[in-house]
Amino acid sequence: MKIIIDDLTGGEVLALLEEHLSDMYATSPPESVHALNVEALKASNITFFSGWKQQQLAGCVAIKTLDTHSAELKSMRTAKPFRGCGVASQLLLFALEHAKMKGFSSVSLETGTQDYFLAARTLYKKFGFVDCGPFGSYSIDPNSHFMTRAL
Repeated sequence: MKIIIDDLTGGEVLALLEEHLSDMYATSPPESVHALNVEALKASNITFFSGWKQQQLAGCVAIKTLDTHSAELKSMRTAKPFRGCGVASQLLLFALEHAKMKGFSSVSLETGTQDYFLAARTLYKKFGFVDCGPFGSYSIDPNSHFMTRAL
């Protein structure tokens, strides 16, 4: 898979992010949705990556700088035709390596507590993430599951 820094202007990427946001709002109460829209993903403290296989969008992931030592994983999504093909694992490994190269000592994330998010939580645990409390600007929320990983 070819993974690139993406400028968030391509139609395929925009459609995948729209699908992502739609699923988050369909699954969680609005006040518990922490997925970012396209404009928020263009912030200077976020690097957004897209992954491509045979010139088709396979998925995306972003790294948000929280401070000089920590980052947050955002907008991890696999396109439907590529689910179950290892895309999420490749994107996650790439993002973790990128964070390490940028000098971060930890990466954290927020995901949902609902069954819909079980596969994501399982993937993160497989790659060394452990449960933690709220970080950054998050607060305790029964619909949020927080995880972190040292690099």
